[in-house]
Amino acid sequence: MTSYGYFLASEDHGPRALVEQARMAEEAGFEALWISDHYHPWLDAQGHSPFVWGTIGALSEAVSLPVETAVTCPTVRTHPAIIAQAAATSAVQLRGRFRLGLGSGEALNEHILGTAWPRAAVRQEMLEEAVDVIRRLLTGERISHRGRHYTVENARVYTLPEEPVPIDISAYAPAALDLAARVGDGFVTMGPEADLLREYRERTGGERRLTSCGTKVCYDTDRERAVRTVLHRWPNMLLPGELAAQLPEPRHFEQAVQLVTADHVREGPFALGDDPQAHVNSLTACAEAGFDRVYVSQIGPDMRGFFDFYRDRVLPRLPR
Repeated sequence: MTSYGYFLASEDHGPRALVEQARMAEEAGFEALWISDHYHPWLDAQGHSPFVWGTIGALSEAVSLPVETAVTCPTVRTHPAIIAQAAATSAVQLRGRFRLGLGSGEALNEHILGTAWPRAAVRQEMLEEAVDVIRRLLTGERISHRGRHYTVENARVYTLPEEPVPIDISAYAPAALDLAARVGDGFVTMGPEADLLREYRERTGGERRLTSCGTKVCYDTDRERAVRTVLHRWPNMLLPGELAAQLPEPRHFEQAVQLVTADHVREGPFALGDDPQAHVNSLTACAEAGFDRVYVSQIGPDMRGFFDFYRDRVLPRLPR
């Protein structure tokens, strides 16, 4: 059975706006929330990057929906011991409705302390060690750890939820699937990647774990205006290859997205405009690929119109 959630874009909205969107999402019938964890937006046009843990605290008082970070990088910008404490507090605030989504990160957010940005294989190695540190701290035991990448001295997380915090691992390519299958309680990715999901389930031996897929759309009563909105605010979605992980500043993304045209947006893999069937098809693609949860994020300013549209014309038509 597939459930549908809303993806809060921290790059595109301030913390108060994100909380209000969460309220509207719950009222519209969405069943869960994702929230991105960034230090910078991808582009200056997006214009935001609030501290995700503060926003999660506000969400815990505003809505009753489950919340997951999609995703936090616990390796460079923030030490895994701090992520463990943040995750435990979030789970307590949300009364157990919190999942910790983790990934290997992007230079855009992780280079800010002057640390060299590691190559992909090293980032995966760091992520695996970080997950081990986080899991051990979430037991409430006092730990000391001296590994290849991290040191922890006499640390104990005292404020803990009643149940362990589930940890989901993101993967966008087959090379990252082995780690996701070995150390995660679930799997997250963007887009209806059926082959990736199939391979993930093969690597877990068919064990049932939560799998989640995210997508973006642009609701607007004028489809061409939606195209222009995406081209202005989120053209980075259409950049190929490893650029998203490697470029260090929004200005570099702004240079790269000059290659993205309106035709690229029109032909892209996301719904544009106010045709309900196009939006149903976009989310159904993830459901039919086999994902348990599908999260959608609205690009553009008409948030009330989006949530009313989804409540009345999209969510009731989605496969469950």
